[in-house]
Amino acid sequence: MMRLFRYLALLSLLVLSACGDNGVSELKEWMNQVKKDTPARITPIKEPKTYIPVAYQSGSQIDPFDPAKLLIIFARMKAANDNGLKPDFDRPKEALEAFPLESMRMSGTVDNGKVLQGLVSVGKTLYTVSVGAYVGQNFGKIVSINDTRIDFVERIQDLASGEWAERKASLELQEAKK
Repeated sequence: MMRLFRYLALLSLLVLSACGDNGVSELKEWMNQVKKDTPARITPIKEPKTYIPVAYQSGSQIDPFDPAKLLIIFARMKAANDNGLKPDFDRPKEALEAFPLESMRMSGTVDNGKVLQGLVSVGKTLYTVSVGAYVGQNFGKIVSINDTRIDFVERIQDLASGEWAERKASLELQEAKK
């Protein structure tokens, strides 16, 4: 019986100790005081600008949606961008124009007594080329061939202005790996 009394006393002490505030009431009081003393700062919203409509008199001005106006502008741009470098799109394509330059290798030359021709390999296929032939996907035209390299000029178009420009490129002779 005494033992039961001790357990009940201990249990009642635990319950009473849980009912205490443990200093929380002081903290809540301080937070409420800070809320009262701190003013809220709200910046006012600016007045919206008033919209003033403008009347459009289409009879006295140029129609901005007229397709004929665009055709004139495109014709002027085409005339201004025609610097004589535009490639001939109507000529028949040559075999090596289907391949990018990165896939081509110069394998050597062939001299038939009249003209020095270059040997270009793409994959396992070997092609003979001479000066004036076209190679690559950027309208590259061969301008010279010697024992160690093939020089050509590519024509590329600037996408922003539509103007054509030339750049030089070459294929160097690749030595066989042993």
